[in-house]
Amino acid sequence: MKVANEASLISIGDLSKRAGVAASTLRFYEDKQLIQSIRQQGQRRHYARDVLRRVAFIRAAQTAGLTLEDIQQTLAALPDQRTPTKRDWEKMSASWQPLIQQRIDALTALRDQLNSCIGCGCLSLKSCALYNPGDIAANKGSGARYLAGDRPPSAVCAVSGKKSPSK
Repeated sequence: MKVANEASLISIGDLSKRAGVAASTLRFYEDKQLIQSIRQQGQRRHYARDVLRRVAFIRAAQTAGLTLEDIQQTLAALPDQRTPTKRDWEKMSASWQPLIQQRIDALTALRDQLNSCIGCGCLSLKSCALYNPGDIAANKGSGARYLAGDRPPSAVCAVSGKKSPSK
């Protein structure tokens, strides 16, 4: 990162206010090498003004559902720790679309299955005998198998005549 002159630096408190994040968040981002401070007298943290845009980028990427690890890898690809440009954002956000779509699909499946068996093996719900007869989900592994993405078998309920949900 290019060292800015002292007049163009802002304190951690000012950056915190302008960015709308706690100072502890900024220190955390710095520990994760997402942003970089410049230490001056008294070891106080100061930041180049363009770090404000970098923090905004991090927050926007988090809002899009990216992990800090994903964001770190993306930012590490930029030369000299520079702040992402509009063109960088367009390129990066386009590459994130498949990941975001996967998350949308997983949330849609979760929404659609919330009122049915989750394949947890509890066998405590009356519907478990219909959606998970004999705890067949246990063969797929531990935990809530149907919420993890496994599909329940397609079965017809003997009582209602309706087919169990299988997506």
